[in-house]
Amino acid sequence: MSERATKRFRARWALAILPFLIGSEAVVAQNECREDVEFALRELESKCGHFFRTKGIDWRRVTSDVTKRAKRAKSLQDHFEVLVRLLAHLRDGHARVIPSDEKAELEWPGERDTTGPGMFWCRIGKKVFVKNSFATAASSGVEDGMEILTVDGVKADKWLDGRVDALREFQSFSTEHQARFFAMHQGLARPAGTRMKLELRSTNGKKSKRTITYDKASTVPDGPAFRPDGLTAAENIQFGRLASGFGYVHVRRCKSSLPEEFDRALAGLADVPAMILDFRGNSGGGFDHDALLGRFVPAGKTMQFAKSIPSSGPQPYGGPVVVIVDATVRSAGETASGMFKEDGRAYMIGESPTAGMSASKETLALPSGKFSLYFAVQSNKARYQGGRGIEGIGIEPHELVEFEPDDLASGRDTLIVRAETLCAKFPQQKVPYDPTRFDWEPPTGR
Repeated sequence: MSERATKRFRARWALAILPFLIGSEAVVAQNECREDVEFALRELESKCGHFFRTKGIDWRRVTSDVTKRAKRAKSLQDHFEVLVRLLAHLRDGHARVIPSDEKAELEWPGERDTTGPGMFWCRIGKKVFVKNSFATAASSGVEDGMEILTVDGVKADKWLDGRVDALREFQSFSTEHQARFFAMHQGLARPAGTRMKLELRSTNGKKSKRTITYDKASTVPDGPAFRPDGLTAAENIQFGRLASGFGYVHVRRCKSSLPEEFDRALAGLADVPAMILDFRGNSGGGFDHDALLGRFVPAGKTMQFAKSIPSSGPQPYGGPVVVIVDATVRSAGETASGMFKEDGRAYMIGESPTAGMSASKETLALPSGKFSLYFAVQSNKARYQGGRGIEGIGIEPHELVEFEPDDLASGRDTLIVRAETLCAKFPQQKVPYDPTRFDWEPPTGR
């Protein structure tokens, strides 16, 4: 056979068997996906099934849905998407699928290359309002405190319900309130160029229509609706003295250096009559929790309510403390803020409970060797909240506080305003720690 004839024969042979090769690859991918899913369903139920009732998970329904999807998998990408959907059903804010091959060309199945519309939202009663407007939204005439009546022709609350459902397809949220807060912040992100049509009502009752074209804006809330003026910044906190005279510390992250950063803040706020610790937007981290709480026990004293906490730090603070949280407070931010309430040191208020995603985690390798699953197995601080812990619940504040539209329109943070009121007339009957019993006296001349 001539060389030309040989090449022609090989080409024809390759074309002839190509469909079979492709079909074989699809069968292998399907079998691997089915095996991984069967294994994962069994192991997940064994390792974290104790969360199912708390989180409202119908595992039989999850099993049916994911098993059907696994039978249709024909590629590694399909395999990945099935596992992502499985973990979305797990309702675990830490859960994620980890590819064994970091170079595998896998695409996130949800929306990609997204940006924000230049606003964050909040719920007040059953209505939806603009909490912050900036960048694109602000330049389009959207103002803080406006009520959102419709979004793309759909009533705002119904649109928000639909957005939560869409996000849940591929993302795992430990609680319903975490999912809703995410939808009103990061979850508003869409691909650049997306157009959003809004019908709005201002605080004076006037209705208007605005169209926002997504361009470039932050999608991550980083704290209060309106940050107080004149704060001093450290790596993980900002602190200062409010016009009312009360101390204020915003805790953005809970890194290992947090107790030492508080030393600097407390040195500058030693003489305040009460202090506000605002954890909103806290993304977590890791640090010595008792060392932080000890900064709020007077020198030479030990606080013994739920747990024994000795004083720590060079200049601990002994006055009344009000803590602010919401569902943007995650992971270590929940254990940090929660200890002030659960260990009897502070009064806590919040727009909602914290996210409810605070747990010890485990990594499970799947039989195919192509993926591992990372997920929560035991709640952190299981002693909190009468033994219910944090995972799937969140830290529940003493008092829920909604924003006031007029406050938003005027650039005031309603929760900070409420915290200042509480500092002025502290609800001592709700908090075991009494400053006077620890020999702390308010500064004179105030």
